[in-house]
Amino acid sequence: MTSANNTPTPAPGRPSSRPPSLDEPTEPTGPLEPTPDQEAAQPRTPTGAEPGPERSTTAQQGEFLTTSQGARLQDTDHSLKAGRRGPVLLQDHHLREKVTHFDHERIPERVVHARGAAAHGVFEGYGTAESVCRAGFLAKGKRTEVFTRFSTVVGSRGSMDTARDTRGFATKLYTDEGTFDLVANNIPVFFIQDGIKFPDVVHAAKPHPDREIPQAQSAHDTFWEFVSLHTEAQHHTLWFMGDRGIPRSFRMMEGFGIHTFRLANADGETSLVKFHWKPTLGVHSLTWEEAQILGGADPDFHRRDLSDAIEAGAHPSWELGIQVFPDDEEQSFEGIDLLDPTKFVPEEFAPVQPIGRMTLDRNPSNYFAETEQVAFNPGHLVPGIDVTDDPLLQVRLFSYVDTQLTRLGGPNFAQLPINRAHAPINDMLRDGYGQQGDHAGVAPYQPNSLDGGCPFMAGEMDGAFTDLPVRVPEGVKERELSATFEDHYSQARLFWRSMTPLERDHIVDAYSFELGKCYENVIRERQLQCLANIDVDLCTRVAAALGMPAPEPTVPAGDESDGPVSTSGALSQLGGTWPTDGRMIGIVVDPDGDNSALLALHEKIVAASMTPLVIAPHGGEVAGVPVGRTFATAASVEFDALLLAGAPLTAPDSRPSVDPKAGAPGSGAIEPRVGKLIDECWRHAKAMGAWGEGRGALEAHTGSGGAGIVLGDEPFTVLGEIQSLLGGHRVWERFVPASR
Repeated sequence: MTSANNTPTPAPGRPSSRPPSLDEPTEPTGPLEPTPDQEAAQPRTPTGAEPGPERSTTAQQGEFLTTSQGARLQDTDHSLKAGRRGPVLLQDHHLREKVTHFDHERIPERVVHARGAAAHGVFEGYGTAESVCRAGFLAKGKRTEVFTRFSTVVGSRGSMDTARDTRGFATKLYTDEGTFDLVANNIPVFFIQDGIKFPDVVHAAKPHPDREIPQAQSAHDTFWEFVSLHTEAQHHTLWFMGDRGIPRSFRMMEGFGIHTFRLANADGETSLVKFHWKPTLGVHSLTWEEAQILGGADPDFHRRDLSDAIEAGAHPSWELGIQVFPDDEEQSFEGIDLLDPTKFVPEEFAPVQPIGRMTLDRNPSNYFAETEQVAFNPGHLVPGIDVTDDPLLQVRLFSYVDTQLTRLGGPNFAQLPINRAHAPINDMLRDGYGQQGDHAGVAPYQPNSLDGGCPFMAGEMDGAFTDLPVRVPEGVKERELSATFEDHYSQARLFWRSMTPLERDHIVDAYSFELGKCYENVIRERQLQCLANIDVDLCTRVAAALGMPAPEPTVPAGDESDGPVSTSGALSQLGGTWPTDGRMIGIVVDPDGDNSALLALHEKIVAASMTPLVIAPHGGEVAGVPVGRTFATAASVEFDALLLAGAPLTAPDSRPSVDPKAGAPGSGAIEPRVGKLIDECWRHAKAMGAWGEGRGALEAHTGSGGAGIVLGDEPFTVLGEIQSLLGGHRVWERFVPASR
């Protein structure tokens, strides 16, 4: 038999659709087409639909219940039995499939950062990074899809959002040049300097292994033993003993890349940088009492706050900025070793330069598929961004990949939809658990000629990722750190000095509580010694709260000129004014009072990108406005400000014997649970306003006024003043700090 052009038909068994060349191919071509007998499997989505741009193609299909293979079912309530009272039959394929899948529908949770919440969004470059970085996603006006996951570190998936803890802030940027993962925290320094200590610090912070308690807390012996013995942890510990350990919202957290990265511009010139996420809404925190109440009243507070804000259209945003340093042999700046992850560079010496903005505008549609299965890795880099020799970062480059192999069931976790790159993939990685690609060709190796040499190596003009050529200093193999890593106290001292008196009070209270929960007195003694080495006043105040003597410092305490700056204004959260988007406003109403302006007030709050919640004795509606909370369900910790549009008397369900929140019998002037809301908002330094009948009720609980109390004759003027106060987050002027 001959072909149409009178050449012999080749014998079966040809490995490639095109004869190979004698020499190794050098001209890039795409993957070869399959041979005539090899037609690729027709792609379908996981739910049997033809692929399309609509997201619905991956959701459930059809109106009938089916097996995983698409066979329609008529019963899923009864197993197949040998007679109604007989044994269940092994042949019941639907029973076996249903129960087997249920038995395996959970995957191992993350060892750390297990409890998280996430959202989709977009990053837009400003073009201002061009002089230091050639990464395409930073170009002016370039929009890149992102997925950002926020998390606590220590607690399990079932723990509470508001525990005192460091927060993760990991962002996956799906760039045209490959995926870039910026795996950050809300604190710019870390507990340890070398990644080999990471198992130790996590084991110490986790619940005690014998009893698995306390959950999601650092207030226990093993944690404080570790940080008091491993003193490089003192700086990070001081940060989360401060207000940053209990953020008001994920939307109001800074993010820090922690490590120093190396950037390269189009000319190959390199710089060292630190990445910063700056929230548009400012950096704000909960009070300690709020965090504790929320742990019981609403342990999902942070994830609810994020998703509700996005649903309401109050899309949170952050500016991405960089601190830029010369890439010299010392890799230090103003005496600060840039490879030490327990150190930061004060913004007074290296300002943060904005290079783009991220806005989160879409909630996940499936928590497990997206938020739980997303896999980050600081080694996911793009051209123009490279790592440094930071010994913590170097270990993270290994650890992140390694942990996903078990958690996500094999090496193909990058093919899960949430992890898929938005750039062409030709990786020659084949087979393995969960392989979803349908690779063509017969030569997944290099060099080859059977597949026409494809895939080819990219050159400089093809946008290849380059491991930047960096001179490695001469040395010997040894298990040591640089002498420049030995200072464990001066930057902790800088942080303490930079706090306002009120913030210092909060830090003292946090240490007093945490150390007071330790069983072993020797651990308290050892940690007090560390505090004395940071600041004598800090140590003295905590020691007094613990009823213990304050030790003398064992290292030089430094002076006001200790380090490059004596204080850093960027470290304090207080003193600024910020947008009020997404703030929650509680409105107490009396259904029998004058509510003629309630609807207009409600809509005015919505128009200001805030969320109103009407609080009434019962559900339903008041003056055409839905009741968001009843007196039985309202909690002061939900609201950023409280308005009293009326003074409701004791409600029919106000029975202290049944509901302790109803309070003790009062004068009858106001419902006791409303009084409780007022009292808590007062203690938590929240703005409150009232008019009409509500004015007398607020005055009765707070006096004739005071800081953050707005009394007026009509609601809209009161609302305007309340919104102005909300710009400062809280009304701390209400209280006199203990420290001066």
